[in-house]
Amino acid sequence: MIVLTGLKAPFELTQHAIAIKQQGIDFAIRYYSHQAGKSLSLAEARSLTDASIQIGALWQAGGDHLNYFSRAQGCADGAAAYLMAQQVITQPSGSAIYFAVDFNPSVEAIGGPVSAYFEGINQAFRAAGPGEPKYQVGVYGSGACCEAMLLRGLAALSWLSPSPDYHGSRDYVGFNLKQLAAASLPVDDGKHISVDLTRTNDGYPAGLFRVL
Repeated sequence: MIVLTGLKAPFELTQHAIAIKQQGIDFAIRYYSHQAGKSLSLAEARSLTDASIQIGALWQAGGDHLNYFSRAQGCADGAAAYLMAQQVITQPSGSAIYFAVDFNPSVEAIGGPVSAYFEGINQAFRAAGPGEPKYQVGVYGSGACCEAMLLRGLAALSWLSPSPDYHGSRDYVGFNLKQLAAASLPVDDGKHISVDLTRTNDGYPAGLFRVL
């Protein structure tokens, strides 16, 4: 496998799909959330696919403080993300949905509320039943958090956050995705868009997809 370059954006990329492809972007990470303006739509997913840009999905409705995390919240977020992937986007089976742990949790927090949250996500995914699409669970966060979720079998893929001072991040090499620096990309009509760059890891599948 080769290393792919991508971006993460909290806004619609439909009108910029061709322009960002011309900037060397191979994939775009877009959001699943309760906010319509932030969330990926099927029309946008098709525009990205038509521009030969692969898609990654990130659920984020909170996740930037410890009080957010619990098994019940994981069940709710897992069910909502799965429903959006299946019924709105028609995301193909076998691809991934990442879930954000967007702060620097302690070892105790990772073993407690954060693990409970991912247990809830997995419970919601299993509840979809036989014959339904099967999505992989991904984790976005610190090296320590990513490693723990994989070792516990609560995530199949990891996306390393860009904060090197987070626990375990400097030495963590087993990521599927790694977030890089923020960037400003030129698009049509002399405009620029502000995005976060990310990349894949050679030899590690990232759970990306295309739609029909």
